[in-house]
Amino acid sequence: MLYDLDQGPRSALAEVHRQRRDLLRRACSHHTRRQRLLRPEDLRHVLVDDAHGLLYCYVPKVACTNWKRVLLALSGRGPGDPRAIPAHEAHAPGRLPSLADFSPAEVNRRLRAYLAFLFVREPFERLASAYRNKLQRPWSAAFQRRFGTGIVRRLRPRPDPDALVRGHDVRFAEFLAYLLDPRTRRDGPFNEHWERAHALCHPCRLRYDVVGKFETLAEDAAFVLSLVGAPGLRFPEPPSWAQAAARDRAARLFRDISPFYQQRLYGLYRMDFLLFNYSHPSYQRLR
Repeated sequence: MLYDLDQGPRSALAEVHRQRRDLLRRACSHHTRRQRLLRPEDLRHVLVDDAHGLLYCYVPKVACTNWKRVLLALSGRGPGDPRAIPAHEAHAPGRLPSLADFSPAEVNRRLRAYLAFLFVREPFERLASAYRNKLQRPWSAAFQRRFGTGIVRRLRPRPDPDALVRGHDVRFAEFLAYLLDPRTRRDGPFNEHWERAHALCHPCRLRYDVVGKFETLAEDAAFVLSLVGAPGLRFPEPPSWAQAAARDRAARLFRDISPFYQQRLYGLYRMDFLLFNYSHPSYQRLR
């Protein structure tokens, strides 16, 4: 199935996505230098739906659970209503094939012919969401033990023994200090929940037809489903108040972070801001 988004009638939304593609290409040309060849593991986040000719690169904390539900419903691997698919089933390993599972020739054939899309989010808001969901919530005990205990041990001068065992009370400033600590990068790649979107999806190496945004999730999801020929499939939208609430939570968290650390954090996530045309959030203090 070959998609050509530059042919045919041009709707207002199609024009928005053409402009996003053009901006991404220009930003890649301007801000990236010679890059290494992609390895199979670099394609692990690109999910494949052969029946509909789709490639979806998922970025955690950008509605990826619901997109996985939609792909399962589309492919017949789950109920026709995506909302009926439990989150743990949507994330279960092996439920959806990854581009990394194919030979180089099969990868190239799919990249040439399939509709490729990803969804991104304002980087600081996504970080705040990852912190809240993975290090603050009581249901994230396993994540807190895996990452929180190490953050407490490394960054807290006199940690409480309970915090060393559970990692349940990591402060936002400690989380950001952990991200900015050079030792964290030396230990290996970031966890996918706070890894930069461009490092997960490689938008300067792979061609994406649609760059969806969390901030326009409903319209962009409907646009993708219309291109697939499944306009009747309903994307599970969050409540109307959810996005404003997420922005407010991010603003409250960053209010206590110094301009010096905000500037360093912006430098760490700079490419996501540039490639996906995000401006500084209004609450960000850089001086």
